[in-house]
Amino acid sequence: MFAIVRTGGKQYRVAAGDKIAVEKIDGEAGDTVSLGDILLAGDGGEVKSAEGLVVSAEIIAQTRGEKVIVFKKRRRHNYRRRNGHRQSLTLLRILAVGDAKKAAPKKEAAPKTEAAPAEAKAAPAKEAAPKKAAAPKKEAAPKAEAAEKKPAAKKAAPKKDA
Repeated sequence: MFAIVRTGGKQYRVAAGDKIAVEKIDGEAGDTVSLGDILLAGDGGEVKSAEGLVVSAEIIAQTRGEKVIVFKKRRRHNYRRRNGHRQSLTLLRILAVGDAKKAAPKKEAAPKTEAAPAEAKAAPAKEAAPKKAAAPKKEAAPKAEAAEKKPAAKKAAPKKDA
């Protein structure tokens, strides 16, 4: 059985056992995710209803694609820009294409929530150090006084006719 799945703005034809590289999906290697946006399903040469179907997949790795060079140039304007870009990707292994009832349960990333309280306990020790008091700021002279100190502009001498 195969399915057409949409994820990351792209469409993929998948079947059980396939490996695909998709736009980044949150999760760690070994986690199971379910792709629910199924556009079409089929078995052999016939098309089946895509309602209630779920594609379950296992995350193999979080990786990045090949570097793409972006070069911009405007003729006769001395304008050249060269940038590189690497897209973040997730490698998936399709486990099953089937009903939502039969799909493998989705694993939750529990270790991240346990690590947060340990970091919170360490943070108050850093804040206990005394902070230095800021130096008092000097007040700037008012603008009116600065204007008075400027010398008066010299008047130009009258021109003599020759």
